[in-house]
Amino acid sequence: MASYIKNKKVLVLAPHTDDAEFGCGGTITRLLEDGNEVYCAAFSACEQSVLKSFPSDILITEVKAATKKLGIKSANLILFDYEVRTFNFHRQEILDNLIKLRKDIQPDIIFMPSANDIHQDHYTISQEGLRAFKFVTIFCYEMPWNNLTFNTSSFFVLDERHVNLKIEALNEYKSQAHRTYANDEFVRSLARVRGEQVSTKYAESFDIIRWII
Repeated sequence: MASYIKNKKVLVLAPHTDDAEFGCGGTITRLLEDGNEVYCAAFSACEQSVLKSFPSDILITEVKAATKKLGIKSANLILFDYEVRTFNFHRQEILDNLIKLRKDIQPDIIFMPSANDIHQDHYTISQEGLRAFKFVTIFCYEMPWNNLTFNTSSFFVLDERHVNLKIEALNEYKSQAHRTYANDEFVRSLARVRGEQVSTKYAESFDIIRWII
């Protein structure tokens, strides 16, 4: 499969620990295969909303296992500890974090939540991400359960192995298995729908904010 994105630094912004895998897990595996360096910054391990049957910090363990499944180096996983559903109260701190990531990593490409994502934390990361990275290429990933609208303006074609790795990574999140969208059938079905839109079997779709060539 030919690719026009090679030898780039890619930074995925994940408001919560499983958002990168849900939003662009298949694309991450493809980008890594194509020789790109992928970083993931997750801003909350959602300790306040973890089910009582799990340790409150379980998502930290799970995100490390999940990103390893995708092929992301452990050194390229950056974790922050903001409390879930409070990001809007910490906009400046989050922007400062993003600017530091920009300086330290100097990414060529950003993946982040949609500007039409109605979750307050996702929306904050999208808005501050745009401020911090307005001079680089930005793709917004979809989360259908949070998106009132989503512009499918670009597609990354995936092979079966990319989808399987995405599913394997998401299966590491045992603490999130109760979510209605956290199952193999949903993940594979969405990839099939997006693939059908571009006459292939599987794909992930993104809204392009900026493409700098």
